[in-house]
Amino acid sequence: MRIAKIEDLHCNAGWRDFSFLKITTDDGLVGWSEFMENFGAEGLSTVIGRLGERLIGMDPRPIEKITAFLHGLTRQTPYGINQQAIAAIENALVDIKAKSLGIPVYELLGGPIRDRLRLYWSHCGTWRVSFADRIKEWTGYEPIRSLADVERAGAEVAERGFKGLKTNIMRFDLDPPAIHMPGFTGAGSPENNIDRPIVDALRAEMAAFRRGAGPGVGLHVDLNFNFRTEGYIRLVQALEEFDLVWAEIDSYDPDALATIRRSSRTPVASCESLYGRRQFRPYLEKQAVDVAIIDVAWNGILESYKIAAMCDAYEVNVAPHNFNGHIGTLMSAHLCAAIPNFRVMEIDIEDVPWKDDLVTVVPRIEQGELLIPTGIGWGAEVNEDVIRAHPPLRPVKWRQ
Repeated sequence: MRIAKIEDLHCNAGWRDFSFLKITTDDGLVGWSEFMENFGAEGLSTVIGRLGERLIGMDPRPIEKITAFLHGLTRQTPYGINQQAIAAIENALVDIKAKSLGIPVYELLGGPIRDRLRLYWSHCGTWRVSFADRIKEWTGYEPIRSLADVERAGAEVAERGFKGLKTNIMRFDLDPPAIHMPGFTGAGSPENNIDRPIVDALRAEMAAFRRGAGPGVGLHVDLNFNFRTEGYIRLVQALEEFDLVWAEIDSYDPDALATIRRSSRTPVASCESLYGRRQFRPYLEKQAVDVAIIDVAWNGILESYKIAAMCDAYEVNVAPHNFNGHIGTLMSAHLCAAIPNFRVMEIDIEDVPWKDDLVTVVPRIEQGELLIPTGIGWGAEVNEDVIRAHPPLRPVKWRQ
């Protein structure tokens, strides 16, 4: 068996694109992975293609050997887009290897510990504020323009059986309402200061979600890269009364994050933007997080498994960063099924209607839990005809 062809495919998904890597062997076996190019990784497809050219003719099954080769090629420019490209290749090769053996991917990781995965509804309301003028056209969901709408969104989460939701900071004191996202080039960057209206807006939002969702739904809030240490401390302290599952904070300074964690009773989740065990290690050594978030699409499932094992040694549970389509969800599900220190799994629900048509087997959700896939490889194939029916568009500008 040899690698014969490597292709990237892209599909419109409303405010973003879904992107897939297809690796085909000379005997017709196909491995799939999903990656995300629109959010901070422009040009990723080109890097995947250039690295992939070096693999044509290789046996796809010794995956660790191949990834070691690719890391060697990129030794002087590690992490970032190079790592995301290596991860996309690794994940597709893992799919091939599992298919060649006739087993699900999680069997390569020692087999499943659990057959159901607790989910939280991610970006709850975020897109309905950011794209209020087009969200119903894209997804069928009503836009969010007020705290009353937030309350109704929380009630919908509970009615559909989910036990958790995660959202971002919504500003209804602005006209029109907007998501507060300076950390991703929005208004207020690069200083990323905090003020009383931001604190008040987030507290009002969390109160509305709690009223709508009720006491049985855990609340998560993603603060992203939007503040400096001072601002994060102020917010996690201001949110203590809501008993959040976690406040999610992106930081490249483990000491600063540890300071934030010690400052409040609000649990802290982080690390989704990190790559590899070497970047995760200082956050564990500094006891900077209550939950470590691992991106399987960016790290590769084999490296993600090793990161999770290291977190387990520090008594830290992990959760996947999963804002992708269904193949990305399946990739994360195989990791979560096999690790001992699983916390909860992220999934986006407010999405385009053709998302389900893109795969041959749609991930099955029952009462807010994902049933682990049972087919070989990831447990689903990509429908290329559906990809071609929805060609990619340029990313849509957020309302900020």
